Amino acid sequence: MLLVDFLKKGIAALEPLYPTAEARSVVLMLCEQIIGTKSYTHIVDPQYQIDKKGEQPLAEAMVRLQAGEPIQYVIGKTEFCGRTFHVTRDVLIPRPETELLVREAVKLADMTRRMRIPFGKSAEPVRVLDLCTGSGNIAWSVALAVPGVHVVGVDISEKALEVARGQDFSQEMKAKGALAPTFVMADILDTEQEFGFGNFDLILSNPPYIMESEKPLLRRNVVDYEPAGALFVSDEDPLLYYRAVARWSERFLAPEGKGLTEINEVLGAKTREVFTHSGFPEADLVTDFYDKNRFIFYTR
Repeated sequence: MLLVDFLKKGIAALEPLYPTAEARSVVLMLCEQIIGTKSYTHIVDPQYQIDKKGEQPLAEAMVRLQAGEPIQYVIGKTEFCGRTFHVTRDVLIPRPETELLVREAVKLADMTRRMRIPFGKSAEPVRVLDLCTGSGNIAWSVALAVPGVHVVGVDISEKALEVARGQDFSQEMKAKGALAPTFVMADILDTEQEFGFGNFDLILSNPPYIMESEKPLLRRNVVDYEPAGALFVSDEDPLLYYRAVARWSERFLAPEGKGLTEINEVLGAKTREVFTHSGFPEADLVTDFYDKNRFIFYTR
């Protein structure tokens, strides 16, 4: 089969699920992963023939895509902060807006590191806690961007932690002298549990925050395939996880430490109140590139 013909058929098959431009992007991504073509191969070589051994894997993948499964799960990876992360259906697919949280976290962690340079070898390492770590995308991104930082990632799902621990950035770690995060299984809703890692300079979190009533607003590929426990909270208590994050921060955030948590945009003001009422009077809403409430930045 000609590549150009497969692209036409594949795009048409996915148009009931995605806008045409997105359907094209998905099919091109699939071809790049399975048969090694580029996004421009069909343009520069209109007669490019798909090898016989590539036809069956492409056909099987298209069945999954037509059923609504996200391309990231089909190919087993996604891009986040300029790096390739392994993903399975046990973890959320990292979103571009979360890169804003990472960008700010890296600035804060690096600023703390620089402030401690004058102390030389006696300087305390920067310590970061990532609650609801999932695939480890936040934990790894901060650890790799600020060499020497100690990151602890927490999640209730052992399968998610297996994904996080299995991310392979060994070459970048070696080149930068970065330390791999430590990943720990714990339920953050158990806010009074023993947690023997001391205090942290920075606490980050991207907890479940989508209300059950908002499900109809989401695409089928999100609702049907991504882990519900990492996405949804009840309408009766949508701030459940933020009270937990606030309590963890009360217990484990260093006196001069800072926190960043991703939020539901429609609950911005109420979420902010959770932190201001929990001993963090300096709690500010931060907007994303769509000018929507996206994070809360909090300090004591």
